[in-house]
Amino acid sequence: MKNRLASLDRVLLMGPGPSPVADNVYAAMATPMVGHMDPDFIALMDTIKEQLRTVFQTKNTVTMPMSGTGSAGMETAFVNMVERGDSVLILQNGVFGKRMIDVATRLGADVTELGFEWGTPVIPDKVAEALAAKKYDLVAIVHAETSTGVANPVEAVGRLVKEHGALYLVDCVTSLGGMEVALDRWGADICYSGTQKCLSCPPGLSPVSFSNAAIERLKRRKAKVPNWYLDLGMLTSYWEGHKRIYHHTAPISMNYALYQALANLLEEGLPNAYARHKAMHERLLAGLGELGFKPFVDASCRLPMLNLVTCPAGVDEAKLRERLRMEHHIEIGGGLGALAGKVLRIGVMGEGARPEPVDRLIKAMAACVR
Repeated sequence: MKNRLASLDRVLLMGPGPSPVADNVYAAMATPMVGHMDPDFIALMDTIKEQLRTVFQTKNTVTMPMSGTGSAGMETAFVNMVERGDSVLILQNGVFGKRMIDVATRLGADVTELGFEWGTPVIPDKVAEALAAKKYDLVAIVHAETSTGVANPVEAVGRLVKEHGALYLVDCVTSLGGMEVALDRWGADICYSGTQKCLSCPPGLSPVSFSNAAIERLKRRKAKVPNWYLDLGMLTSYWEGHKRIYHHTAPISMNYALYQALANLLEEGLPNAYARHKAMHERLLAGLGELGFKPFVDASCRLPMLNLVTCPAGVDEAKLRERLRMEHHIEIGGGLGALAGKVLRIGVMGEGARPEPVDRLIKAMAACVR
């Protein structure tokens, strides 16, 4: 029987994730296997933690990749920080804010949702009003809302949160590596991300970071963390110190891949990577604008790596996506939630944020539209 994997076409990934993977990251995944307690692997773990601190722009000791995708990072943040009855404010302007609400509610938190129109950013003045009206244990926000293409004002919100003594949780799944993430300057206490967006690494790990204040809150919990696999108290015994305590079998090949992806990013330089994403975002919108596609989000708060556009009159977005995949071997995304069927979501992430893939996509979309 013909090998199905060998027959798969190599598709250009220009959707909301996963992103194209660098060849040397693929090669890193083929590094010969070692044990998860092997001293060489433990040395690699320590290097990855330092790399992540640099990319997150933080001094947080508890900074490491969770074994799982970005959703595992979200679960890690909430199950460790939230107890039944805790007062949690979630700033919601898209699908991933909604997911935060779902997770916090399942944990028995007293959740307040402060919603904003999809396609627009969180408004700090509204946050200030909410914080003045009630005391919260934790405030959560999405930095780069993947469902809407909106960048939220996380630094301004962070200043407000600190004034009121709450912990500050930030979702950086889509932003890490593609725009500045500065946890210490923002005052972010808890952050999670994913490997499959601007880091140009396969999905499978979720970098997280916790401040000293967050760890102190963890130590004061009244009840055990309700998830054994994601219990930070146990995981840090495996990820920190000279003598490591076995917790679970880490995805070794994925950590090889993350190490190489982070090395690529740091070799390029963070400011250069951010500038490249912005330049390719502008290149994409200029090319699509000539074809009649219009940005969904105002220029003041557009993400560079995740672009929402509306189609020209007479163009069916679902059929366009199908033709791109089947005729041109390119994947882009459709709208989520309330935006389903109304927009296209086009990723310009990591290795996809380069002239060749952007120009190939524009050319293919022109062929489909014409």
